[in-house]
Amino acid sequence: MSEYEDILYENRGGVAWITIDRPERYNAFRMQTIDELIAAFRRAWGDRAAGAVVLTGAGEKAFCAGGDQKERADRGDYGEHPIGVAEVYTLHRLMRDLPKPTIAAVNGFAIGGGHILHVICDVSIAAEHARFGQAGPRVGSFEAGFGAAYLARVVGEKRAREIWFLCDQYDAATAERWGLVNRVVPLAELHAAAQEWGEKMAALSPTALKFLKHAFNADTEAIAGIGRVAFDGFEAYKESEESEEGNRAFAEKRAPDFGPYR
Repeated sequence: MSEYEDILYENRGGVAWITIDRPERYNAFRMQTIDELIAAFRRAWGDRAAGAVVLTGAGEKAFCAGGDQKERADRGDYGEHPIGVAEVYTLHRLMRDLPKPTIAAVNGFAIGGGHILHVICDVSIAAEHARFGQAGPRVGSFEAGFGAAYLARVVGEKRAREIWFLCDQYDAATAERWGLVNRVVPLAELHAAAQEWGEKMAALSPTALKFLKHAFNADTEAIAGIGRVAFDGFEAYKESEESEEGNRAFAEKRAPDFGPYR
């Protein structure tokens, strides 16, 4: 029996595979999912047999659809947590600080918080049918740290603002053209492609890769501070009537009415 409920962890030939295993919810995360992802990435950090890490989702429909809005609509939050706060910021920091390359194998929808997870990974490989986008401003949410400021470093200011201000979805070919993903492959080849890259990375000097990753991150490290402010701001914002309108509209499958809050 798996030691996790929401994810899977396995080592495949020197590559740690972390799979969000909630396909019935499009691999959307609740608080428990975040806790288990944190535990899995920490495990990968200390796993001497793993030289690289792949993050993916179960099934063929979704990589991760972000926060579980159905859970939020039903409970008023994203599930139980020992300290009562979803540690998404902790997960983002951990993925950045992990001294091993991370590969996102995007097997479907990468939306909202799921889109941010793939952006934070060092490289991304997408299946041809994958879809990318942000949904926060539509459902009463936002992530103004790595999900916004770092995204702008990846695709440029104009593209990043388009992604957040329109909340549209983009296909894999567009994502590759924008530099949002490194490579697009048929779904049947996705795991093999991610494993191939992981094995290539795992065969290289781990110390050299560690210093290179830290060097790449150093230039954007100030975004971590912005992210801390943004997450604290979101904790306050999500209790507002404005945020609740976005969440209710999603649950009721209707367009939100944010007019009263302008």
